[in-house]
Amino acid sequence: MKLIAIVAMTPDRIIGKDGALPWHLPEDLKFFKRTTQGHPILMGRKTFESIGHPLPKRQNMVLTQDPSWHADGVEVLHRPPDLRDTELVGQTVYIIGGAEIYQLFLPLLSEIIVTHVHENFSGDTTFPEFEDQFTKSEVLEEHPDFTIRRYFR
Repeated sequence: MKLIAIVAMTPDRIIGKDGALPWHLPEDLKFFKRTTQGHPILMGRKTFESIGHPLPKRQNMVLTQDPSWHADGVEVLHRPPDLRDTELVGQTVYIIGGAEIYQLFLPLLSEIIVTHVHENFSGDTTFPEFEDQFTKSEVLEEHPDFTIRRYFR
């Protein structure tokens, strides 16, 4: 199983505000959809609840410590090691947030795909520092409002 985080952040590492993205970048959303469709995605409960429904054409997994939590159309995991017990051998799993989930899985990631939003936005959620843990990077796409970069271990 290959774990890749996918995230959008400002120069100040902001990734969210009040449970939502503080910006609207349709081209980045299209990139996210293109990249993750057909792959399993893993998110925390708060991220799932902010989205409000399972994302189509993806196996949706939600990590939560609440043993009574459930939602239609998602596989619920209660501990990170539970991911190893799924039927995902040989697959790429995208970690899509939130901040606690990114922090938890950071040591296990083989790649991080970051949309670097050029403008600063205010927010209450940040992405952890990771750059010193990855040796290489490449630009995947450049847009007027953002640049998408892939970081490798």
